[in-house]
Amino acid sequence: MTSPLVFALRTDLDSAAFSVTTLTELWGAEADAALHRNERVPALRALTVRRNENGPEASATLATIFVLGLAVKRDDLAAALPSLGIDGAIELGLIEVTGSEVRPLLDLRPYSFVDGAGAGSWWIVSDLGELALGRPLSEEHVLGVGGASVTLSGLMMQTPVGSVLDLGTGCGIQAMHAARHATRVVATDISKRALELAALNAALNGISNIEFRFGSLFEPVRGERFDQIVSNPPFVITPRAEGVPAYEYRDGGMEGDALVEAVLRGAAAHLNPGGVAQMLGNWEYRVGQDAFRRVGGWLDGTGLDAWIIERDTQSAAQYAETWIRDGGTKPGTPDFDRLYAAWLDDFEARRVTEVGFGYVTLRMPLAGSPTLRRLERLHGSLGSNEAGLGLHVGAVLAAHDWQAERSDSELASAHLTVAPDVTEERHYWPGAEHPTAMMLRQGGGFGRTVRMDTALSALVGASDGDLSVGAVVAAIAQLLDVDYTELLAEILPRVRDLVDDGFLLPAGNDAIA
Repeated sequence: MTSPLVFALRTDLDSAAFSVTTLTELWGAEADAALHRNERVPALRALTVRRNENGPEASATLATIFVLGLAVKRDDLAAALPSLGIDGAIELGLIEVTGSEVRPLLDLRPYSFVDGAGAGSWWIVSDLGELALGRPLSEEHVLGVGGASVTLSGLMMQTPVGSVLDLGTGCGIQAMHAARHATRVVATDISKRALELAALNAALNGISNIEFRFGSLFEPVRGERFDQIVSNPPFVITPRAEGVPAYEYRDGGMEGDALVEAVLRGAAAHLNPGGVAQMLGNWEYRVGQDAFRRVGGWLDGTGLDAWIIERDTQSAAQYAETWIRDGGTKPGTPDFDRLYAAWLDDFEARRVTEVGFGYVTLRMPLAGSPTLRRLERLHGSLGSNEAGLGLHVGAVLAAHDWQAERSDSELASAHLTVAPDVTEERHYWPGAEHPTAMMLRQGGGFGRTVRMDTALSALVGASDGDLSVGAVVAAIAQLLDVDYTELLAEILPRVRDLVDDGFLLPAGNDAIA
């Protein structure tokens, strides 16, 4: 049940129209972009001009103290929070009072998104970042909505389910997203402070179907199974050395990538048949050993289907620099150099040359259903596609099952159509009659590109749902004057790949239920 103080805060934030749109209007798109680079001067200058012209506005006051992390006048905040009041804000742990000024103790900012249920917006409370603190983060820091959070929420499948487990909930953002398509959500974390802030966020946004539990990894749900597991676990590879901060939000306390291995292996005991687990993770490349071979080995014996996509890699040195900066330690300082050396020593001890980052989707197969073991590297930017990946992942899994359950003769009898986001691209030498290259491009999903030959291009072009695959191939064989049986045998595996990747869709009576 929402406390009166939380209800009062929600009322004030709503009255002030404290939203992503409002903030962008307050300081402009350029300042907004600068904030994403951890630079607040442009936003502060814009707010100062606006304040001088119009006097203190509630939204500007709230943005200054809770987003920019700067002190404001006590009277201005009291005016911006008329229902909660200064005493209520103190009791909720949002602020401290210093004379006529108030300073933030927590970060509070709007967050907007679009998922399968439509557009939504929340307010998210987390710990102050290094910009507001002016120093490195504490090891108990509770992170707000970052890039990894947005990636996982976009990747999350949104099929309605009975139960979801959010493993390592942090500020609660994944549990809140899951609550939109689940009857109940269990959110766990090893940090009691994280659980307190996650519960506050759920209450602040009127979400009541989340249960919060304290404990490490799967300990709080021992013996329980779920329809879906989501996890942005503390997967960052951190040296186990004295003097190296172990941030709870990113460090699972294990050596190397053992934390990711533990979550992958542990998921099998906590998924219902047909249940899916999705997470982000890192894996090490070691001298003489392919990372995907190691990751595939983690899954052996679990009985789980797996679809793992590596989105990027970093050298050992780049990885160290990234995560030392993430903790707020500035380059060029003695502390940065000391931590850098510790990271490189740790990697050298395991002969690590680089680290991969990617998405993991696991599934507990139903009895008799086709198996899936797919490990692939899709490096490069997804651009705006990432936000809608959850729907694509669900569709691709269903498409894989559809084609895997069909024999070659059944697939030849099926009717297919081209997905609406697919385009064809052809390249010609100047003056040439025939193309030198033909490619299919995917506008959504993972933005894949597939190179085609004449036969495959003709099949895709004729896939409008009217004719079966076999009938189309027969016409192509006659046109090209080749043997139908040989062409069909050559083209069917490629058709399966195009169905798997979402280029071709079953049509008519063959459509996926």
